Amino acid sequence: MHPGRRNRNNNEKAKDFKKSMLSLIKYCRPYIIPIFIAVVLAMFSSILSIIGPDKLRDITNLITNGLLTGINMDKVKRISLLLLTIYFISAIFGYLQQYIMAVVTNKFSKQLRKEISEKINNMPLKYFDKNSYGDILSRVTNDVDTLSMTMNQSLGTLVSSITLLIGSIFMMIITNGIMALTAMASSIIGFVFMFAVIGKSQKYFERLQDELGNLNGHIEEMYAGHNVVKVYNGTAEANNKFDEINERLYENVRKGQFLSGLMHPFMGFISNFGYVCVCIVGALLTMNNVIDFGVIVAFMLYVRLFTQPLSQIAQSFSSLQSCAAASERVFEFLAEEEMGKEDQIKETLNKDSVQGAIEFNHVKFGYDDNKIIIKDFNVKVKPGEKIAIVGPTGAGKTTMVNLLMKFYDIKDGDIKIDGISTKELSRQNIHDLFIMVLQDTWVFEGTIKENIKYNKENVSDAKIEEVCKIVGLHHFIKSLPQGYNTILTDNDSLSLGQKQLLTIARGMIKDAPFLILDEATSSVDTRTEELVQKAMDKLTEGRTSFIIAHRLSTIKNADLILMMQEGNIVETGTHEELLKLNGKYAELYNSQFEKIEE
Repeated sequence: MHPGRRNRNNNEKAKDFKKSMLSLIKYCRPYIIPIFIAVVLAMFSSILSIIGPDKLRDITNLITNGLLTGINMDKVKRISLLLLTIYFISAIFGYLQQYIMAVVTNKFSKQLRKEISEKINNMPLKYFDKNSYGDILSRVTNDVDTLSMTMNQSLGTLVSSITLLIGSIFMMIITNGIMALTAMASSIIGFVFMFAVIGKSQKYFERLQDELGNLNGHIEEMYAGHNVVKVYNGTAEANNKFDEINERLYENVRKGQFLSGLMHPFMGFISNFGYVCVCIVGALLTMNNVIDFGVIVAFMLYVRLFTQPLSQIAQSFSSLQSCAAASERVFEFLAEEEMGKEDQIKETLNKDSVQGAIEFNHVKFGYDDNKIIIKDFNVKVKPGEKIAIVGPTGAGKTTMVNLLMKFYDIKDGDIKIDGISTKELSRQNIHDLFIMVLQDTWVFEGTIKENIKYNKENVSDAKIEEVCKIVGLHHFIKSLPQGYNTILTDNDSLSLGQKQLLTIARGMIKDAPFLILDEATSSVDTRTEELVQKAMDKLTEGRTSFIIAHRLSTIKNADLILMMQEGNIVETGTHEELLKLNGKYAELYNSQFEKIEE
């Protein structure tokens, strides 16, 4: 890589990291008061812990002097009781701090997941086309959990450790300057080492979170296509790719944990080294009657209080590195461009009074600005007409439906429903106007009844059974143990055709003026297709319908057939008219019989 490019990438990463940290602070604003209280409690707990060694010094001096003149037990008892009280209050403050932070971090992660969920609903489809579902799920689960746990475990520890560090330095200086310099000089090496390790290991924690997302994405992809992987003997290739990602993940975890793991034992060594230095210097000062024995005892505890937070700070920074990498991924997702806001849209179409006319006027669209797929699409659809859209793969059939449903915004031109531009209608309003049955089936975990009346209230059981009889699903449902109350899960062995029938029944339950059928019968057998076709004919009555089909036999009775090729309409007419024209449609229609003869 070119050095300039590497530097630029590092600068961009630094900016992203800074932006992520600012975003994290912004999201913590609603919890600033309880966090502040927790921080204050952690500080007081640490301050009380710092006072302890000073009182222990007093007790030591009393006992040492009392060996010669007699021990004042009353004074020893008073100091001991005060010391116990100090440590008890310190423990209470520590508990309250941990409790508050646990509540705050759980509320924070709950709010963050809620915002991510809302963000997902506002994201354009093009984002999900470019990113794997596994990586998105990893951001919602692993990364948010990492943020929550780090805030819960590291924030209080970091504050109390810093307080202990500063407080112990202050107490050592006022107790004895020479021994204070000895303790700090022996520990300065730990600071240098700690910051050097942090600088080296941060990149591995960032890569760790990225590779974890890649691993989840690969697993989700392989699981969803498990049958295809098996049929095409792709198990070895899938395993090899998994091993590659897993190896990269392992290497980043190993290197990151190795570097951050050096902190704790090294700081332990520094702590013990500080003990030795304090004992040696303290012994020399005691021999020269500069200090008494109680100062040495106090300093041994101060050294512990001084070096312990160094180790804790190092551990906290190690956790904060994972937090920084996770927050960068989470807030990068939250900062993604959303679909355009529709607050200014006031126009509304009532589905009960819609006539059913639709007009495509010089529509242009491309998923990429450099490659226009729909170049100049023009058609007027009268109320109640059945429009079939046919053409070879990649002609733009499904794209037109996506534009009509406002899943994507058109680049140029306009689409009008009853004379009103879809630009002036909200997506929710447009979606209320359409029944949509897709080639890809979707069944969620719940009863069959709940799947059929999805998001539709006040639907009677009799209505559901009537619809299921029309599509030929009633007999199958009745054969199940719980009938319509049978709970469907991912493990249920519903055939693809049965799932398709269920989604068709769901579409029939929804009462809307427009209908879109995108290869709705492609997954059912010929006999079932005849039953479904009759049901579809009944469903299309009184509705303006758009039918995308590869089986041209299913759209013979369409009022208008649009033959598309490379994003343009090349032929229009009825089935008979297009056959007489002997053009692209006739060629496509006759090709299916040629294959049969061959």
